[in-house]
Amino acid sequence: MAKVLVGLSGGVDSAVAAALLVEQGHEVAAGYMKNWINDEGIPGDCPWEQDIEDGRAIAKSLGIEFRVIDLIDAYRDRIVDYLVEGYRSGITPNPDVWCNREMKFGVFLDYALSQGFAHVATGHYARRRTLADGSAAILRGADPNKDQSYFLSLMTQHQAAHALFPTGEMLKPEVRDVARRFDLPVAEKKDSQGICFLGQVKMSDFLRHYVADRPGPIIDLSGKVMGEHRGLHLYTLGQRKGHGVASPRDGMAYVVVGKNPEKNQLIVGWDLPESAGLYCEECVVGTLSSLHEPFDKPRLVDAQPRYRAKAEPALLEPVEDGKIRLKFQRPQRAIAPGQICALYDGGRLLGGGVFESVT
Repeated sequence: MAKVLVGLSGGVDSAVAAALLVEQGHEVAAGYMKNWINDEGIPGDCPWEQDIEDGRAIAKSLGIEFRVIDLIDAYRDRIVDYLVEGYRSGITPNPDVWCNREMKFGVFLDYALSQGFAHVATGHYARRRTLADGSAAILRGADPNKDQSYFLSLMTQHQAAHALFPTGEMLKPEVRDVARRFDLPVAEKKDSQGICFLGQVKMSDFLRHYVADRPGPIIDLSGKVMGEHRGLHLYTLGQRKGHGVASPRDGMAYVVVGKNPEKNQLIVGWDLPESAGLYCEECVVGTLSSLHEPFDKPRLVDAQPRYRAKAEPALLEPVEDGKIRLKFQRPQRAIAPGQICALYDGGRLLGGGVFESVT
């Protein structure tokens, strides 16, 4: 049996992860990562106080130690700054993926190891296996509707080796049933839907607090001015609603197909494969992270460009500066620089990286 620190968020998934580990006989403690306090007047609800109370109640019901670990400075440095600078520079960052690498299995794991724990456990819907060579593999979660392995795609082998995902073998309804069996106080608590650790905050409100609006023209693919945008950082490729341009055709809608930062132009077009910029067949991926062998040889992979997107077959080719080029077997819609691409071999996560350019 191992000494395990569970990242207890106050939700049902991490609570069940803790309960299962206790039942299995591990020496378990719970740690709440205090990463964010909305003390800057940003509109929205960040229920950290309630989450701490729920976490404390969960730990008490399981008879385990509960710690509140202050990681606010690290979160601002590693996640908030990354998020703001990304949008400011015109890319579409993913704070949830980065949070797993830099926070849960970064500074939180470092803390756990310094305190004598062998593993950090979370409520992620993913599965961990030990391979024949002793290395750790991450597989898709057993529940195809809740699989969260995509969010772990930038993890390192060191991080995976110290990670446990007790709920990854279960379907979501089974997790609720286990919570009721243990009579956990959060058995019926609704799942959170906000930005990682920021709570129910609209991204536009959050960004407006850090990045000033810079209005400019909205143009179509012919260069015709269609309206005015509020700031390029508030829009993303493929966005169908909220850009302010009415769609005159029945059954058709204008979508964002590109940005021109030099001229501060937002470009809209029809949601069709021939709309330049909206669909691509090739892309370059950098900031690579590999769980096993490096991506230094051509090979076929399954590439997942977004969390809810289907993984698509692609030819991976190494290019200069430690980056890779992906050649998809069929065109992909709305791949934006800054987004995360997770790479798989069937159901096994190989790693991932950041989209840098598309063609």
